[in-house]
Amino acid sequence: MTSLSTPVQAASVGHPAYSQTFPCEPSTAEIGRRLVRDVLAIWHLNDLADRAALIITELIANASRHTPCPEIRLIVWRPSARRLRVGVVDREPSRLPVLSQAADDDESGRGLLLIDAVAGRWGYDLQGSGRRPWGKEVWAELRTEGDE
Repeated sequence: MTSLSTPVQAASVGHPAYSQTFPCEPSTAEIGRRLVRDVLAIWHLNDLADRAALIITELIANASRHTPCPEIRLIVWRPSARRLRVGVVDREPSRLPVLSQAADDDESGRGLLLIDAVAGRWGYDLQGSGRRPWGKEVWAELRTEGDE
């Protein structure tokens, strides 16, 4: 089982960010939840921890289910004092996320619906330049209450 090799040490000023690479497998979700909670505690954003942990869990599940990538990068970022962004980067730019309705009897397929319900907004950004992106980041943002 993979674990955090070093304690989370995220900057608490400016536009801080934290990222780390992990195996692209369902068991990474537990590590991702812990990482998100630890970073948000450092940033004094504990009130967002449950929603952010749900989001990172779903993003990891989607990456491990829908991409053949051996690794993913988890990102927790403060693009501004009022926004928190959590994301997963994989190396499969051709498999883009699509919000769809799952049938009542489907056992999966609701991850993006959950993210859409709890996040202020979500989306994806292709990584790399030009016509040949090397990957994508699927992300979701939450609004903070901070006045930093």
